[in-house]
Amino acid sequence: MGLHARGYQVFATARKPHDVDRLKEHGLNALQLDLDDSHSIKSCVAQILAETGDRIDVLFNNAAYGQPGAVEDLRRDVLRAQLETNLLGTLELTNLVLPVMRKQGHGCIIQNSSVLGLISLPYRGAYNTSKYALEGLTDTLRLELYGTNIHVALIEPGPIVSEFRKNAFAQFRKNIDREVSPHCDIYQRMENRLTKAGPAAPFTLPPEAVLKKVIHAIESPHPRARYYVTFPTYLFATLKRLLPHRALDWVLLRVSRSENK
Repeated sequence: MGLHARGYQVFATARKPHDVDRLKEHGLNALQLDLDDSHSIKSCVAQILAETGDRIDVLFNNAAYGQPGAVEDLRRDVLRAQLETNLLGTLELTNLVLPVMRKQGHGCIIQNSSVLGLISLPYRGAYNTSKYALEGLTDTLRLELYGTNIHVALIEPGPIVSEFRKNAFAQFRKNIDREVSPHCDIYQRMENRLTKAGPAAPFTLPPEAVLKKVIHAIESPHPRARYYVTFPTYLFATLKRLLPHRALDWVLLRVSRSENK
């Protein structure tokens, strides 16, 4: 909405039809896009190119979900599903858009990562994996596109107001067998956090905090490689540089125990 209000021609996408309808009600061009489906990705890009005269100036990859659960409770198919949406679908979409940007001689690709692409927290192994991989892929892409006038930037938010916890809780209930897990007691406390009303973490900011960084990445002639959003992201990025591994582990374990009281 913020970019639309700023005068940009925005094509917003969503996986569920009712979310597409909701976006249209706000006056946006909205299309259905399922990153788990190659046909959906190709169809969406084709529709956008048909409406813009084969031009895409900016791609903002923001689709992702969280799959809670201890690493030892993650089945192979559950981790694969996490990577399909959070990494592989993003890669396929980006690779479809890149030839368009190369042809027009410019572009900006913005990847929405997470503080959990910088540091790891217990019981977020699948999500940590997807975001660490996205960061590595994006850093490589930025180097490979050096000198092409196609800019690549990572946005790394911490806690932002969204439906993330609600969706994560649904995935937890669907894919993790709490009763047979050695982490059963912790899972009970984790469920309390995921279902808690209101912000679950301190320093939670509204989506406009991310929008501010997106605008800078789009409009700056030299976008930053990384944009941190929220105090926890700045803090953990600094601690990761300064602390030895054991000291950082101690901090992260304290954070995890505090949020899963």
